[in-house]
Amino acid sequence: MDSENKNLVLILLVLALFTGMAVEVSEGSTVVGVILFLISIFLLTQINFKHLGNSGLLKKSKTYFVIGVFIVSADLYYNFKNGGELGTLDVMTLFFGASLIGTQLQNPQIARVSKFGAYISSVFVVLYLIFYSMFAFLNIDFLHKFDHYMILLPTVKIIGLMGIPLEVIATETVRISGVEEMTMVIGGPCSGLYSMFLLIGIVFGYSQIEKMDFNRTFMMLGFCVAVAYISNLFRVIVLYLTAYYYGQETMMMVHTHIGWIIFAGVAAGIMYFIELKR
Repeated sequence: MDSENKNLVLILLVLALFTGMAVEVSEGSTVVGVILFLISIFLLTQINFKHLGNSGLLKKSKTYFVIGVFIVSADLYYNFKNGGELGTLDVMTLFFGASLIGTQLQNPQIARVSKFGAYISSVFVVLYLIFYSMFAFLNIDFLHKFDHYMILLPTVKIIGLMGIPLEVIATETVRISGVEEMTMVIGGPCSGLYSMFLLIGIVFGYSQIEKMDFNRTFMMLGFCVAVAYISNLFRVIVLYLTAYYYGQETMMMVHTHIGWIIFAGVAAGIMYFIELKR
């Protein structure tokens, strides 16, 4: 396998493992999440970004190192003091802080891949703060409307075409009468926005590293949003079908893992498409 293809495979593996880690820590097994994180860190050290060392961005600076240490320390202190569990935003914030620290290390390979991590995590955090925090502060009811009109209603319609009746009983809630009667809330992570944020961060970071032109980057960002949206519709439909045929317990197990597995596949396809268009 040549160097370029090896780098692509490693990037795809890291994306899959890191996304799985974030989901497992917040919704599944913490132990599995930690294992996936350690493996992803090891694989990150094996990637060689050919242009990243000459990007001229995030040059050696004690300021970046101090900011990174502060971010990691502040996030961990806040969560441990309040007895809270690490959520997706916490994980990405810690990843951003750790990436800033990594950019200042003497090991050039770690410094280079840390820049890629800084791109991904910073874009995710900024988009999260806009859509979840700022919109909530301004009383902009975007998320509930997005969940209802863009996720819940289309998937209920598709399931209805399959001959499976679902009853919409609230803005983000449906009643399923299959092997057992249950309700499902389609909101929060089920909106698919997390996947969109990650994919946008990945494409943006990759475009900066590989010095892609603006038009190609913009086209890929739009493509990522569309693919992430369609993939999430598929994910929700799978959850409906699992709940209908196998019940709530099986659906919850599938819910924990299917999101990041689908994301990994989608990310792999997008990265491969980018390579073809380079």
